[in-house]
Amino acid sequence: MDKDSKRREALLYHAKPTPGKIQVVPTKKHATQRDLSLAYSPGVAEPCLEIAKDVNNVYKYTAKGNLVAVISNGTAVLGLGDIGPEASKPVMEGKGLLFKIFAGIDVFDIEIGTKDIEEFIQTVKNIAPTFGGINLEDIKAPESFEIERRLVEELNIPVMHDDQHGTAIISSAALINALELADKKVEDLKMVVSGAGSAALACANMYVLLGLKVENILMFNSKGVLTKDNPSLSDLQKIYATDKKPMSLEEALVDADIFLGLSSGDIMTPKMLLGMAKNPIVFAMANPNPEINYNLAIATRKDIIMATGRSDHPNQVNNVLGFPYIFRGAMDVRASKINEAMKMAAARALASLAKESVPEQVNIAYGATKITFGRNYIIPSPFDPRLITVVAPAVAKAAMDSGVALNPILDWNKYEEELLDRLGTDNKMVRLITNRAKMNPKKIVFAEAEQLDVLKAAQIVFEEGIGFPILLGNKKIILELKKELGFDAEVEIIDPKVIDEESRRDKFAKVYWESRHRAGISLYDARSLMRERNYFAAMMVNEGEADALVTGYSRSYPSVVKPMLQLIEKAPGVSLVATTNMMLTSRGPMFLSDTAININPSAHDLAKIAIMTANTAKIFGIVPVIAMISFSNFGSSTNEGAAKVREAVAYLHKHYPDMVIDGEIQADFALNPDMLKNKFPFSKLAGKKVNTLIFPNLESANITYKLLKELNKVDSIGPIMLGMGKPVHIFQLGASVEEMVNMAAIAVIDAQGKEKIKANGA
Repeated sequence: MDKDSKRREALLYHAKPTPGKIQVVPTKKHATQRDLSLAYSPGVAEPCLEIAKDVNNVYKYTAKGNLVAVISNGTAVLGLGDIGPEASKPVMEGKGLLFKIFAGIDVFDIEIGTKDIEEFIQTVKNIAPTFGGINLEDIKAPESFEIERRLVEELNIPVMHDDQHGTAIISSAALINALELADKKVEDLKMVVSGAGSAALACANMYVLLGLKVENILMFNSKGVLTKDNPSLSDLQKIYATDKKPMSLEEALVDADIFLGLSSGDIMTPKMLLGMAKNPIVFAMANPNPEINYNLAIATRKDIIMATGRSDHPNQVNNVLGFPYIFRGAMDVRASKINEAMKMAAARALASLAKESVPEQVNIAYGATKITFGRNYIIPSPFDPRLITVVAPAVAKAAMDSGVALNPILDWNKYEEELLDRLGTDNKMVRLITNRAKMNPKKIVFAEAEQLDVLKAAQIVFEEGIGFPILLGNKKIILELKKELGFDAEVEIIDPKVIDEESRRDKFAKVYWESRHRAGISLYDARSLMRERNYFAAMMVNEGEADALVTGYSRSYPSVVKPMLQLIEKAPGVSLVATTNMMLTSRGPMFLSDTAININPSAHDLAKIAIMTANTAKIFGIVPVIAMISFSNFGSSTNEGAAKVREAVAYLHKHYPDMVIDGEIQADFALNPDMLKNKFPFSKLAGKKVNTLIFPNLESANITYKLLKELNKVDSIGPIMLGMGKPVHIFQLGASVEEMVNMAAIAVIDAQGKEKIKANGA
């Protein structure tokens, strides 16, 4: 995609369908006049009076305790500099989005139109009663230091300038673990810092708290090493000024143990790296280009322990590992501030988490058999679902121990359950799927590439590194659409109907005919069918000319699935093909089966569908908890529809006793743990959170997933084909670009899995 196309896409993302990235939604019923009279006048007077009696009641009756202000004056926005408060608003909204999806914290972004320190401070103080916490963002140094210092001192709610402390906390966690791997003591370290801005100073300050000696730190800005005779240094920079003679970065790095880079890309050479001490620790965090290229660095020193700010390299120092959970823990105990003890607790919690066994979701995200603590894994992955239950409690406990918690937590088990419930608002599954696909991209046939939306999906798949598209259709039309989209990459385009493809059509036709000539297919019929894209695409996958295919955007599902079932064999040992939809709901991912193929499955079929769906859930790191849905509860009806579900459950209980599955059960009982536990405490589902629903027939499953999708705006990934011998996946008619991209990623993951099975000889 060219620069103009990327610019248009970014602008369109922020403008449509609704400008901006966040909104305010009601949390109380508001349908009736009675509801409105409670929400506003006259009922609202009662909580007002209670708060007037005791101001702490504001946390009981309002959203203050879960509301953070993300505040900036736009003086240091990303790498764009001083672009003003209005221009900073998209970034502040983005920060609000991250708070919400990672920690369930609501945000108002506040852009302040002043560069005067005192005016800024007074503005924040005046609006502080609204909020439970203040996140300062993109404010230039040195003003940011004074603003944060004053607000921390003068307000009684958590305040943090994340640009400074976020990087410091995450990199401190990385340093703790890097030192262990390098077998070095912090008090003996020699560190060189490239960069003398707010983040670099905050990192140095925190490393000193870890035990690094100030006299062992050499700090550089763009003009060279900071020296004590430099009158232009700020008070904070003077702490790290040296009385040594001026020196180059290369000279400073001789025998250095740590290089901390928060400056600009490609300023560190292999020669400089070679001059460092044994087991050098290099945190090259300039973005988008680190101070030294990652691949160059690890090729230069095999003993290096390296972290960057990039997601495509190991050990990403990503602030999202910190700020959502730090504010979560601080606000949950109503901390009056975020102090050094709380920051250090967050760093140590992150360092400790990296040493624990990695959840399967994280392994899946990185396409690894097992990620373990070591040089390539010194800080947790942002995909780790345990972050909220590890970092937030550590911060909360530190707030309590340091005496700044006004509402201490008494029941830590209950608190952990509350934190886990908040994870339901965060849908990380799409990021996990995309990241997994990108680890080993595959060749994907897009059988309807003449359709603009399909081509757009193929473009995103290519540009995101998810896969390598093969485009089927009229070449002239596809090239015109590619030009319109700014899709200028060279990708394979095939028109199955042109004379140039005759030999390949004949080859495919002969293979197909030989497999189907006893099913009424003539060689003539086979040759005719190979002019149709879905048949041609399926044969490309069968013959190994592509790894996967996606199709179905412009035709009904039954008409598209037919050639796939005719041409593609079932997976070994599989007698039934089915589909599941992964619904990305507010309670987390839910699998619904069978949504597209089996109209009225038998009891035995339902059991097979449940087993295949459970195996699919495991592919995505989800432990399946399965409810077999009916209109009946555990024998309350003798209807044959309910009876077949009961029979399927009995079969699974007997032959697969370790499966967490039960039924027949009504949907509301399956999804409401309290109702289920109270009414049916004997159920294998009691006390568990159901994440998989198996429906008694196609009608109920298909209607349910489409109702969820349209009425609740739940994202759907699927229908995912189950039981096919090759990675073949079919869109629903008129699928969105996003849905097609997600399905393409699923196809890649499917291809990866089948490749792995083949390699293992299974």
